[in-house]
Order: sequence, then structure tokens, then C-alpha cells
Amino acid sequence: MKIIKSTENQETASKVPTLQKEQPKEVSASRERSFMTSPKLNTSPLHGLWALTHRDLRKWYMNPVQLFVSLIQPVVWLGLFGKAMNFGAFVSGAGGTQTQQNAIMLSMFGTTSYFSFLACGMLAFVILFTAAFSGMSVVFDRRFGFLNKVLSTPVSRGTVVMAKVLQSVGRALTQAAIVLLIAVILGMDTSHFTVMGIFGTFSIMFLMALGLSSLYVMLALRSTDWQTQMAIINLLNLPLVFASNALFPTKLMPTWLQYIVKVNPVSYANDAARQLLLGAIGLNSLAIDFGYLLAFGILLSATGIVLSWRLLSK
Repeated sequence: MKIIKSTENQETASKVPTLQKEQPKEVSASRERSFMTSPKLNTSPLHGLWALTHRDLRKWYMNPVQLFVSLIQPVVWLGLFGKAMNFGAFVSGAGGTQTQQNAIMLSMFGTTSYFSFLACGMLAFVILFTAAFSGMSVVFDRRFGFLNKVLSTPVSRGTVVMAKVLQSVGRALTQAAIVLLIAVILGMDTSHFTVMGIFGTFSIMFLMALGLSSLYVMLALRSTDWQTQMAIINLLNLPLVFASNALFPTKLMPTWLQYIVKVNPVSYANDAARQLLLGAIGLNSLAIDFGYLLAFGILLSATGIVLSWRLLSK
């Protein structure tokens, strides 16, 4: 009996190592199969659009110094130029009464406060200059090699362009909201503020930012030199500001300049913002302002996507 039991123990002992040897082989085989199986890529256009947009936005909001510096210029315009150019004081200094002062200001600016008139213009001012630098992101991504990596992925070229546009739009609207808050603190007239008025203003600003950002991204699709892009920004930005009603009403301008103001999208954004925030009488109806900027934004963004198919390459 002892001999039989010993033989049985030897047989079971001999089976245990074989089981222990076979188990690692199965585990290693399953690991190899899982390793060789390629992960499923999310090729959704919305996923790629969000990833690229968030990448650029993250570089911006993780650097608060950049946000602070970008707000200095419009705040200087508001605090210095807006307060210094007190046209109502000119009327009262000439002997006019307060009633006459208000009547002249209303007929000229649509509001009794030039500072409030300028504050609405500064919203478009901020959006214009923020949108102008949307193309710089394309130039630097090309120079540092990131653009080549993106173009090697399944993400479409139109998605790359729209990501650059949307990150610029997000930055522009955020900075415009901060400038509006600063203007209110400095004395902007808020008697006509409503929730729908503020919402409508930023809807108009969104359309302007969409069109202008698309324009500057298009101009940077084949650019490899940031100096060339800066020259283009300086060439376009100042005419777009001064050939608009951002600083002064159209009626004070010469006739030939008024024709340029009437086709400038910045003028339509300013006109709508003053109607919605100040209750001013506009040059156009809100429907015309909204329709013009809607067409402007859709046309330029669609053109940017089409041009990206031909011009955006490694």
C-alpha cells in the first residue's frame, strides 16, 4: 500500500510542474495577442477638432501673463483716450446747457456718453487684434514640426483650419467679456443692459471673430516666416480699425471714407453692439447687421476649409 501511494504522489507531483509550465505559456500568448491588436482610433471629426482646439487654448489659459498683456492696450484706450476725449465737456465749455449737450451728443454719437460709445468699439477692437494672431499659430506649428505630425494623422485638413479658427474665437470672446466688465467699472452706461442684449452682442461678435480668424488663418496656410505674417497683420488691422465706426461716428468722416466704412465688417459689429447695449439709433437695422456678419463668417470659414484642401501641406 505504501508503494502504491508513493507512486501516486510521484505522478501528481510530476503533473504539477507541467501545469505550472503550461499556464505561463497561455498567459504569454494572450499578452502577445493583446499587444499585437492595434487600438481603435477615434477618427471622428469632432474628436480631432476638440483635441486641436483645446491644445491651443490650453497654451493660452496656462499662461496668464499673455492674457494680461493682451488686455493692456484696450484698457489704455478706454482709460486714457475714452476719458480724455470728453466731447460733452467741449459743448459745456462753449456755454451750452446740459440739455443742449445731451441733444448734441445724442445726434452725433447716439448716446450722451462718448466713453460708452468707445467701449462698444473696443469690443470689436479686441476681437480684431486677437483674430489677427490666429494665423501666427499656423506659422509656428509649421516651423516647429507639429503641423507635419498633424497632417500625418487621419484628421482632415479642414478640421485643422477650423481648430485654429475656433481657438481664436474662444480667446477673442473671453477677452471681449473682460474688457466689457472693465468698461462698466470705469463708468460705461448700463441703463440699457439686458440679458438678451448682452447675448445678442456676443453672438454678433462671434460671427465677426469667426470671419476674421478664418481670413488670417487663410493668409498663413502657406507661410513659413512669422515676420511676413506680422507685416500682413499690421497692413490690415489699422485700416480695419480706423476705416470703421469704432472710434468716431461715420457722419464725421469724409464721403469717400464713408463708403469704405459701409463694407467694413467691424462697422456692422459696432453698430449692432451700440444698439443692443446702449439703445442707440443704428446706421442699419439689427437684422441687416446680423445678416451681413452671418454671411461674412460663413463665407470666409467655408473658403478657409476649401483652401486648406489645396494649400495646407507638409
